[in-house]
Order: sequence, then structure tokens, then C-alpha cells
Amino acid sequence: MEKYLLTCDTAVDLNNEYLTTRNIPFVGFHYTLDDKEYTDDLGKSLSYEEFYKKIDAGSMPITSQINIAQGIEFFEPLLKEGYDILHLAFSSGLSGTYNSMRNAAEELKETYPDRKIIVVDSLAASSGHGLLLDALYELKEKGATIEELAAFAESEKLHVQHWFYTTDLTHFKRGGRISATACAIGNFLNLCPLMNVDYEGKLAVKYKIKGKKKAAKEAASKMLELCDNGKEYSKRCFISNSGCPDDAKYLADIITEMFPNIDGGVKIYDIGTIIGTHTGRGTVALFFFGKERKEDDK
Repeated sequence: MEKYLLTCDTAVDLNNEYLTTRNIPFVGFHYTLDDKEYTDDLGKSLSYEEFYKKIDAGSMPITSQINIAQGIEFFEPLLKEGYDILHLAFSSGLSGTYNSMRNAAEELKETYPDRKIIVVDSLAASSGHGLLLDALYELKEKGATIEELAAFAESEKLHVQHWFYTTDLTHFKRGGRISATACAIGNFLNLCPLMNVDYEGKLAVKYKIKGKKKAAKEAASKMLELCDNGKEYSKRCFISNSGCPDDAKYLADIITEMFPNIDGGVKIYDIGTIIGTHTGRGTVALFFFGKERKEDDK
């Protein structure tokens, strides 16, 4: 039987238990907070609540993408153990990490010519990245080859829909996603813009909504519009949140009532330190399989 591993990075926004119990190795991003450098280890060194408390108090973390050297350091022990690797990387539309991991794989092929390393650009973020990983894991467990898994990832990744909203636009302004004026007006008017990740894996503002409850209901409406089989949707659905679990549960309750056949029920995960650096506290994100993201989407 083919011996290969499915791997990812920590921008996947699934928890340590999920990944370790499924034997999915992960490579950690790095971030700096209050002049101290951390390796993102899914909340073990610094809990997510402590991370968001520091941001609330005025700390401004800075993330760095995974570089080629880190990619080699991550891949090589797995290759030495005789594994082939399919690595699902954070969206190239939001980070250069995909290119680093692809270049690391190319360098290692010279030393390990008999091993396969396939690096897939997820074009996804947070637990949308995680939702695609989850589907790949299920397929792998059913006996799919590494090539079949890679083909599935390429065919399905743009079917992962991302819809998210936030109660604080400050960090989106800091990351250049919205202007300073739009941030000031939006925060003053209590606007919760509903955003998505587009066909290039980039963040896009779609609607300007007043109030997070209205934004949650609009996100649910987008799921009804775009998901597979409407109210009979029966695939997985994930929600992630940055330090606002009550808001995530509010959305989950709406989704659960609207879509009673979701496989395993709605799963709620934390937005970790890497995505959380760019959202701050107060973001809720909804992920599901649906219509393909395309260039002419409105």
C-alpha cells in the first residue's frame, strides 16, 4: 500500500487534537508579539484568549510567512521515514508560504528522487482551509492514492465558500484590506462588512451591513444561495471565530436550524494567531461546499 502523509500549516485553524489524532503533521508560522517571537503551535505556548487579550490591550502582533528553510526542515524528516507527502498550503492570495513550500519540495527532490512531494495551493483561509483538509483526510481514509487526493484538491478547492464578518475593522485597515476612512466610518456606524475569499484566494468586501446579528443572518442566506442542495445540504460545515464564541454559536444555531442534514453538525473552531493577527477579536467566519468561486462573481 502507498505510504504517504497529508500535511498542512497552522493557518488551517483546526485544533491540535484534530490534527494529531488524525496523524496530520503541521508546520507552524512565526509571529512576534510584544517583542517576543513565537512559533504558532495552535495555542499551546500562548492560549488564544491570552493572545486576544494582548491585542485588546493594544499589542500589535506581526506574522512572518514560512520560508524555504523551514519548509525543508519540516518535510525532510518525513521523507527520511519513507513517506510521500501531499501538503495543503495556505492561500497564495494571502501569503507567500505556498511558494516557499513548493520551492522547498523542489530542492528536496534532488536528495530524495524516489519520494513524491505534492504541494497544493488551497486558495483558502482559516477553517475554509481546514474544511478542504478535512475532505482530503476522509478521502485518504477511504484508500485514495496521493495522485487522486491531489486531483480532488485541485477540482474542489474553489468550491469551498468563505463568508465572514467582523465587529472591529481596525486590523483589516492595518492589513490594507480597507481604508482608514472606511474603518473609522464603519466602526462609528457599527458596520459589519460581510466579506469572502474570492477565486484568487484573496479577501474581498461584498456587503456593508449594520450590526453583527444582521451580518450573521446574511451569511446564512449566502449559504442557502450558494451551497450544494440548498436546505438539504449534507456535507460538512465549519465556523471559526476570533475570541467571540457567543457570536459563533449564534451563527451556528441559525445554520443548524436552516440545514438540519449537515454531516456531523456544525463544527466551531478558533481563529488562531496567524489569521487572528489580521482580524483582531470579533470575526466570525462560515465555511461550506458550494458553487465554484469564479472571476465574475458579484
